[in-house]
Amino acid sequence: MTELWPHIAILGFVTFQRLTELPVARRNTARLLAEGGREVAPGHYPLIVALHASWLLALWVLAPGRAISLPLLGLFFVIELGRIWVLRTLGPRWTTRIIVVPREKLVAKGPYRFVDHPNYAVVVAEIAVLPLVFGLWQVALLFSVLNAAILFVRIRAENRALGR
Repeated sequence: MTELWPHIAILGFVTFQRLTELPVARRNTARLLAEGGREVAPGHYPLIVALHASWLLALWVLAPGRAISLPLLGLFFVIELGRIWVLRTLGPRWTTRIIVVPREKLVAKGPYRFVDHPNYAVVVAEIAVLPLVFGLWQVALLFSVLNAAILFVRIRAENRALGR
């Protein structure tokens, strides 16, 4: 069991991170809606949830016992710093859904100074890099392609909603 602890620690960290973010997203969504916000294009949201849950499940099933690439693990943790930067920048405006609040200005600080959708850039990197940490290039490829298809729909809907 000793050789599995790094796998459990890495995957446990990511799972814990996602599970602790969900209540924050729900709270932020409820507050934004109470402030007059409206949800845009919710139809694809179940696909996002299914994709992320399946990605994590695939990693929990396939990664334990596989060699861990320390350089790629380091890269993954750098990506997680980007995730923290995005979440801190958005603060109470961060949610997993597309919520538009009338008369709210778009965030233009932090990573949003450089990229229109930094959260999606982080997610794209996470979905690709974490499986590669364990040498699971097939998982990285499959979920990257699926994620790209969902993000194509989501980013178009979000851009329309934001008037971009």
